[in-house]
Amino acid sequence: MPSRPSSRLALAAFAGLALVLSGCASGAASPSDSPDTATHEVTHARGTTTVTDAPERVVTLEPLELDTAVAVGITPVGAAVANMVKGVPSYLGVEGVTPVGTVSEPDLEAIASLEPDLILGTESRHSALYDQLSAIAPTVFIATQADPWRDNAALIGEALGREDEVKKAVDAVDTRCGEIKAAHSLAGKTAEMIRPRDETTLSLYGPVSFAGSLLECVGYTIPDHAWEDGLQADISPENIASATADAVFVTTTDVADRSTIPAAIAQNTAAFPVVTLVDTSTWVAGVGPKGAQSVLDDIETFLASAK
Repeated sequence: MPSRPSSRLALAAFAGLALVLSGCASGAASPSDSPDTATHEVTHARGTTTVTDAPERVVTLEPLELDTAVAVGITPVGAAVANMVKGVPSYLGVEGVTPVGTVSEPDLEAIASLEPDLILGTESRHSALYDQLSAIAPTVFIATQADPWRDNAALIGEALGREDEVKKAVDAVDTRCGEIKAAHSLAGKTAEMIRPRDETTLSLYGPVSFAGSLLECVGYTIPDHAWEDGLQADISPENIASATADAVFVTTTDVADRSTIPAAIAQNTAAFPVVTLVDTSTWVAGVGPKGAQSVLDDIETFLASAK
């Protein structure tokens, strides 16, 4: 029986990807193969990898890796993105970064076509792809996106050969936190960050989360909840009263659209007299030194308006 067209196309696509990856594995030299290329070893979630001291064609598979690279002046040639329609986050202010699939499903063929000299990924998301990625270029994995972002940024800086620059960028975030804390009396003040998921679920973000850590860094206290690893706690709209605080930040894709505030909050002005909409692309997905500065911009704007 002749093969169906869809089957032939699928086989052809698979064969094409196999050729790309096998070509990279056999034809692409590792940094240590070139006597003129300075290298260093990086110990990471999958072992130890030799990488070039000054990578020029970086591909990132995690938002933190993209943000951190851009923060120290490196524009990756490719990046896995949260949403293929929206592409690379606009807050980064960079052009020329090619989307290579999504964070959850990177496109191996697209990655290989960019001929990277360093790939940065995440064990918790991309473990099954490590061998194939390593056949394309030296690959370094952070353990999980849930780990403290400052620690992950330090490992990324080591892989990029920009440890000092990354440390300066992270230190600048902490310095600014201290300045905001000194300028405002936030001792004893509470803050909640709420992310609407759907009509039945609202996610609260805890002290270990990216934006949560920044809220506490400037002096706010996040009330206790049943956190999952300190990161997140889901509640239903019926339990929204448990999320009251002195400062309430609700994430949205359009900060100008007040209709994106969940009805449970919007219709309960007694418990939520002041609600500030903030951008999901920075408060949730903008993990890294540049995203942190954007979140601190929002916090300062709120504090200035609250005076």
